[in-house]
Amino acid sequence: MKYNIALLPGDGIGPEIIEQGVKVLNAISDVYSHQFEFTSALVGAAAIDATGDPYPDDTHKVCMNSDAVFFGAIGDPKYDNNPKAKVRPEQGLLRMRKKLGLYANIRPVNTFPSLTFKSPLRQDIVEGADFVVIRELTGGIYFGEPSGRSEDGRTAFDSCVYTVEEIERILKLAYDIAAKRNKRLTVVDKANVLSTSRLWREVAQRIENEYSDIETDYMFVDNAAMQLIQWPKKFDVVVTENMFGDILTDEASVITGSLGLLPSASVGVHTSVFEPIHGSYPEAAGKNIANPIATILSAALLLKSFDLNSEALAIENAVKEVIDQNYLTTDLNSDDPKTTEEVGTKIAKLVKESKSIQYAS
Repeated sequence: MKYNIALLPGDGIGPEIIEQGVKVLNAISDVYSHQFEFTSALVGAAAIDATGDPYPDDTHKVCMNSDAVFFGAIGDPKYDNNPKAKVRPEQGLLRMRKKLGLYANIRPVNTFPSLTFKSPLRQDIVEGADFVVIRELTGGIYFGEPSGRSEDGRTAFDSCVYTVEEIERILKLAYDIAAKRNKRLTVVDKANVLSTSRLWREVAQRIENEYSDIETDYMFVDNAAMQLIQWPKKFDVVVTENMFGDILTDEASVITGSLGLLPSASVGVHTSVFEPIHGSYPEAAGKNIANPIATILSAALLLKSFDLNSEALAIENAVKEVIDQNYLTTDLNSDDPKTTEEVGTKIAKLVKESKSIQYAS
């Protein structure tokens, strides 16, 4: 099969980690006789520097004409440290989500047994943690209007807006995912304070009746933030609004011991986007030290979106093997660190060997 993949490396370490992801996808191509056609495009600070626009029309056309988007990271200190900058890399990410209709971000969080000691939490708390956070992406306070500052500059305001339709579609996706896992769903809101959260809960309680085989519970976001740290194993599928999801998924990421391990998928109306959850890490850019595993696991999610499940499993098993061998970058192995390129090459090699090796599922 032939698949057209848009490559959006972005900023900072983005180009380095995307290079390793492409290396692993090419290994899959060699083993399973698929054809991946890659088309690169600009986004973020790199796009601003080249065109003045963080998400140029040409980039959008590439994304729309592709079967999937493989995305690196965006962000640059020269914009981060300038509060008066009128154009920012992050605006490109938000616009991409909006124009591609990416209404759901899916972030699996699971621990690797040989790395639980790296977690800031006790091993007995994190061992066996395996859950998915589903974050609404195109509504809420990040997109609400009006938003801005008063004429005298002394007051700022943002609006949090949700419609019934936006809430229904993300909840139905969450229930569908829960049905394929352990049939447990947690809806996170702040219904004791916010009108939008009360609408979320109202819609969720109605839709819950359509999924009687799934156990549904409701949790205020502050309580959820606490329980994710105290009892991460109690969660299976979590669904929440945009800003709450942004915060909770970053909190959940530390459970595994490294931001460099967690992939994500953003799905919706048009082309889906697959990316690591971490940022552009500009301090490490060009040093060949960034962890490529989250990006490579995002490539596995990309393959699953095409129903190439055996191919995705080959990547996941190769990643598990390099972790078990402690063949890792400096964030996870400071005693004998491997480079970004070495880790990517090792995983690609293991993928190529996967047809002749019986991996455990």
